[in-house]
Amino acid sequence: MAKLSQKDVLRADQFTAADIDLILERAATYEAALDAKRELDELRGKILATLFFEPSTRTRLSFEAAMHRLGGRVLSVSEAKSTSASKGESLHDTIRTVHGYADAIVLRHPEIGAAEIAALATTKPVLNAGDGAGEHPTQSLLDLYTIRNEQGKVDGLTVALVGDLKHGRTVHSLATLLSRFSVSFLFVSPSGLRMPREVVERVQTRGVAFQETDDLGRALREADVVYMTRIQRERFADPAEYDRVKDAYVLTRAALAKAKPSITVMHPLPRVNEIATDVDALPGAAYFRQSANGVPIRMALLALLLS
Repeated sequence: MAKLSQKDVLRADQFTAADIDLILERAATYEAALDAKRELDELRGKILATLFFEPSTRTRLSFEAAMHRLGGRVLSVSEAKSTSASKGESLHDTIRTVHGYADAIVLRHPEIGAAEIAALATTKPVLNAGDGAGEHPTQSLLDLYTIRNEQGKVDGLTVALVGDLKHGRTVHSLATLLSRFSVSFLFVSPSGLRMPREVVERVQTRGVAFQETDDLGRALREADVVYMTRIQRERFADPAEYDRVKDAYVLTRAALAKAKPSITVMHPLPRVNEIATDVDALPGAAYFRQSANGVPIRMALLALLLS
């Protein structure tokens, strides 16, 4: 069976073009199997440990659903206070311990770089489910899969990434992954929440066109895909600063009336108020389909790493 080029999934820039093609093709196969309600047992006898030291709904449950759909089993930690980390145990020691219980480990952690630390502590595959304000590589894969499904292509699209680009690990990984394609970006944010320089430089190095702006209206007129993100209260040390920018961008039906009829609206969720609920019924509102795509994408990753 085909394998990924590396044993861990830690960063969006690690995937080769062959990896990306393999993952998306396998995900499409699994999506068809799920639609046909076929039972799969490729990972029967395997155990996945999901360790979430930050809150999660979609990522944790979709990883666990993916493992169950493939016939495997799951051990789960859903909050840090229920682990020995609350007693002062290091992440390294936690991972060394879990190494003895599971065949692969999914980790979400508040510290940037935590997934790399975990990968050094075990020979089992580690999948980064979000490391603070760093990266979220499996989210970027399901986002790419969603864009391709919704638009029918990736090359040639203009993608607007909107909101908290400074702290948003989903947009860091998505910009990195999409920069392997012939796309152009609009980075839309308040001045204090711009895309980190290292991500911008990565996009520049790959020759991808981008513009930075605070004008959502302009972005909606030009974009084929608009990717909204929430302003993340938990990343702000100063509550007053959060209050100043929390309602910077709110996507409404009226605003979308000026967009391309074929526009795709995405959001990694959870939303707070950055997309009005009356947008949900529009044909291009893809965010709940996007969330569902997490299952076949994560099925593909687990199967390719563990089969």
